Amino acid sequence: MNCEICGIEIKGEPYKTKIDNSVMATCKECSRYGKVQSKPQPPKPKSPKRRIVNNAPRQNNNKKVYSRRSKEEDFEIVEDYAKIIRQKREIRGLTQKEFGAQLYERESVVHKIEQGKMVPDIKLARKIEKLLNVTIIEELNSDEKEFLDPRQFKEATIGDIAIIKRK
Repeated sequence: MNCEICGIEIKGEPYKTKIDNSVMATCKECSRYGKVQSKPQPPKPKSPKRRIVNNAPRQNNNKKVYSRRSKEEDFEIVEDYAKIIRQKREIRGLTQKEFGAQLYERESVVHKIEQGKMVPDIKLARKIEKLLNVTIIEELNSDEKEFLDPRQFKEATIGDIAIIKRK
């Protein structure tokens, strides 16, 4: 977590400080600019763990968990998806209502997608690709993925905008 005044990374719990009727998460240094509402709590001493003796054989819980979902952030819908979908649907001789029924979606959803007013999510886009035998999903390049990483960018803080007078 970063200080909302100066922007430095706060190790542990932040100070909750009231500055001009706003409660902010601040570092120790910036907490002096307002009234501290709550200080970070010191870590509690750990109590000794009780050991439970069980004569039953232990089961191996080293099961591997596989995720079937791919990250949706790694894919995006092509720009002219609406035109592609509409043309393929018309070539197949389907009405919007019939196509919506095949997708298990409402006719209004199909209409909005074809008008470009609604971008289908990846799950729906995969259904459309399968039914119409088209490609409307493309994988992002590694360069584009870098810009989507929120941890890469530092948030703007009040300290970036205001000039703080030191006493």
